[in-house]
Amino acid sequence: MGAFFLKLFIIFAKTNETPSASYSDMAKNKKPLPIYENVTIAACAAEGKCVTRVDDKVVFVPFVVPGDVVDLQVRKKRKSYCEAEVIRLVEPSQLRQAPMCRHFGVCGGCKWQILPYEEQLRMKQQQVVDQLTRIGKIELPDIRPILGSAKTAQYRNKMEFECCNKRWLTREEIASGVVYEDMNAIGLHITGAFDKVLPIEECMLMDGLNNEIRNAVRDYAAATGMTYFDLREQRGLLRDIMMRNSNTGEWMVLIQFHFEEEDDRQRAEALLDHLAEKFPQITSLVYVDNPKCNDTFGDLEVVTYKGKDHIIETMEDLRFKVGPKSFYQTNTEQAHVLYSVAREFAGLTGTELVYDLYTGTGTIANFVARQARQVIGIEYVPEAIEDAKVNSQLNGIGNTLFYAGDMKDILTDDFIAEHGRPDVLITDPPRAGMHPDVTQTILRARPKRIVYVSCNPATQARDLADLDACYQVAAVQPVDMFPHTPHVENVVLLTRRETDESS
Repeated sequence: MGAFFLKLFIIFAKTNETPSASYSDMAKNKKPLPIYENVTIAACAAEGKCVTRVDDKVVFVPFVVPGDVVDLQVRKKRKSYCEAEVIRLVEPSQLRQAPMCRHFGVCGGCKWQILPYEEQLRMKQQQVVDQLTRIGKIELPDIRPILGSAKTAQYRNKMEFECCNKRWLTREEIASGVVYEDMNAIGLHITGAFDKVLPIEECMLMDGLNNEIRNAVRDYAAATGMTYFDLREQRGLLRDIMMRNSNTGEWMVLIQFHFEEEDDRQRAEALLDHLAEKFPQITSLVYVDNPKCNDTFGDLEVVTYKGKDHIIETMEDLRFKVGPKSFYQTNTEQAHVLYSVAREFAGLTGTELVYDLYTGTGTIANFVARQARQVIGIEYVPEAIEDAKVNSQLNGIGNTLFYAGDMKDILTDDFIAEHGRPDVLITDPPRAGMHPDVTQTILRARPKRIVYVSCNPATQARDLADLDACYQVAAVQPVDMFPHTPHVENVVLLTRRETDESS
């Protein structure tokens, strides 16, 4: 049996299909998967897909909108549901709009481009309501209307593109028999194909300079014969490009290389010199030699080749240093909206001790510090904490303290006994939400108010249920940070229950 699955894996590795889809077609000699004709798409569902029903079976479909009439090819069939893709658009929905990006339908990054923005906001509002209600199962106030993003294109301040020697071929390209002499690609991974990359000519999510820089790297690599990284063989020089820009007009470009030949560093520096000469807008040109099996570089040295090792973002009258390893909200203008909601919910008068959990580079901590007596920020990434300290210094803020380490290990009863019980606690955890140990420590600390900022209302709902015994939800404010995607931020204010006031 083990040999069978090994053989199946090898088959997957040689195809453009995802393992799940290929297995459904091939395994156990199953009959061909069905085609459903003239199906009307019913509603939006999770992960940017839509949903309908055929023969009492739920069918999930990407790249459609409610009201579309389509022919579907089932790609994955399970007992209670199917996953399918459109093979013909029979009649477009009245909701459908033209996508802004030429890569829509293949690149999975912006699955809601064909849905009007007002409808996207309505869906995200409903997502927050559904998840807090169904998962949290707690009493909720009226949820405020979602705050939409002022920009719906070129709103991101950070993009990352993979460099790979295996370009993704669409089914149409495969069927046509097209042969590419150069299979190198700089772009984005296709869901389910870890070792193949869709070449991106133009990404509309970031200022257009990102396209010029990325395509200049592509052209230079082609002209000089620079090798691209092979994810399976772990060979090749050019590996990854990360770009960041700021509202002060600064640009950071970080390129990950994989040095293995004697002259690789020299070849890499020649590329960097080319970019520095061609794009004077780049104020921070940095690189990493990454010998690992993945593209994470948090534990690797970042070399500043030209310019500064950071860029500067501003918010109100504050300045924030953002380095290559720093976390900063990727929608700068909407980050101000998000943090303003958090500050409003915190209800600070100048006398409070505030804990800011998962503080990142201290943006929230510094944003609220002038309205608090003291702010203590905790973050896992040491480099981010160093940036948080610098950000306080940059802005003349002297009432912040920052600590680096795993949240469940830092935020303990002893830590609270040493630094004081918080009056207000702000938490902005990653998508996985808070560790149960952290939640229990918060309950024992008994802050008067908790402001919970979340990029995943599902895990937020789970954590709210754990806090419900001592806290009630007083306000809920969804904020859209990521137009054209199903992702939504949500800010919740919790106040300590009256029965817990004296405990």
